[in-house]
Amino acid sequence: MSQEVLNYLQENREHLLDRLKEFLSIPSVSTDSEYKDAVRKAADYLITYLRDIGFNQVELQETAGHPIVYAHYDQAGKDKPTVLIYGHYDVQPADPLEEWDSDPFKPEVRNGRLYARGASDDKGQVFMHLAVLEAFMKTKGHIPLNIKVCIEGEEEIGSENLYTMLEEKKELYAADFVVISDSGMVAENQPTILYGLKGSTALELTVTGPKRDLHSGIYGGAVRNPIMALSHILSSIKNEDEEILVKGFYDGAEKLSFEERELIQSVPGEDYVQTTGVPEAVSEKGYTAKEHTMARPTFEINGIYGGYQGEGTKTIIPTSATAKITCRLVPGQDPVHVQQCIEKHIEKVKPSGVTVELKKEKFSAKAYKVEPNHPLIQKAAESYTRAFGKETVYARMGGSIPVVEWLDTIYDVPVVLLGFGTPEDRLHSPNESFPLSSFDKGMETLVYYWTSFQK
Repeated sequence: MSQEVLNYLQENREHLLDRLKEFLSIPSVSTDSEYKDAVRKAADYLITYLRDIGFNQVELQETAGHPIVYAHYDQAGKDKPTVLIYGHYDVQPADPLEEWDSDPFKPEVRNGRLYARGASDDKGQVFMHLAVLEAFMKTKGHIPLNIKVCIEGEEEIGSENLYTMLEEKKELYAADFVVISDSGMVAENQPTILYGLKGSTALELTVTGPKRDLHSGIYGGAVRNPIMALSHILSSIKNEDEEILVKGFYDGAEKLSFEERELIQSVPGEDYVQTTGVPEAVSEKGYTAKEHTMARPTFEINGIYGGYQGEGTKTIIPTSATAKITCRLVPGQDPVHVQQCIEKHIEKVKPSGVTVELKKEKFSAKAYKVEPNHPLIQKAAESYTRAFGKETVYARMGGSIPVVEWLDTIYDVPVVLLGFGTPEDRLHSPNESFPLSSFDKGMETLVYYWTSFQK
């Protein structure tokens, strides 16, 4: 059955690639209200495509923000399982534009890669699912299992309205399992099953001193400098061994078993020095860098600002300083508890002469992990191996996809992460791209996976 579908994809490859380019040309930047119409245009594009494929129920669900695209194909029969395919059609801003080698919203193929904002995250991978479903309908007239589709427009801004929709329309989105292609492989052409994701939580710490900027010559030595105070607080969080010193931060954190460390060790390792440009890689004491990124908690300062930022010197003591913080968490850790522990630590170590304010992100996510030997995971691994011609490896990802934990909590069904991105894709950065080898072999993987449910 699969060969006919594969032939369709091969024979129509250029047409499908053109359709993907059309999708990528829509600047669906969810973070900027100036792109509101473009975001809706991207949603409308998906609505049209799903109707063209032949889904019997397609609708644009309005939210307090950007709409959700929902579709349902229920013609496979009651004896076949129902899968919910999740993805997102919104993208990150393209800034800084001057660092792109081509227009981020005029897709261009160079050296076997498709360059555009959203090429990998997540429009390219969403499109692959639709193209495969189209191929089934065009060649066989049906899809081997029942399909529900949920493609949102707010993933890049926290998916707040999606969570509300999933709870309000629980029966509408209910399925036997979920498939998500919003992740990647450990290396190009190396099929990878992601069986775990880290949780995440975010905070914003502001330290305030004087009510206005002060002359540093007149007041220096009498008034606490907020930037220095913020630096003191932040430097107390973690030591040089990458160990987090906040009391209670590691509470409940799942320990790495010998078997899992062996599984992680078997994953082809990224050369962090080469890919990032740092002088050397670091990791938590007692763990390799690979183990730390995949399966140990982290505390990161994402941005810090305060005081004079212009050219030359301005001799002031600034009124305030702010740091943006995120933590990646592992199974067993509770994001709310972690936030509370950090808050207590800050209160304990803050210097005198300043006040502190800690804003805690409302929508955090717990870590997610599924057993690698689950039958649905094994089917996925076999499909990967067949398409790529290489044994599939099993890995956990240091990133977070909050919807995975939400779906696990609300529906208690397995979530299969079938990602086809690569470490070189430059997600959220200038010159984002997606390898055409992943485009081709990824669709082949999906064909084998869906066909496996025909038996």
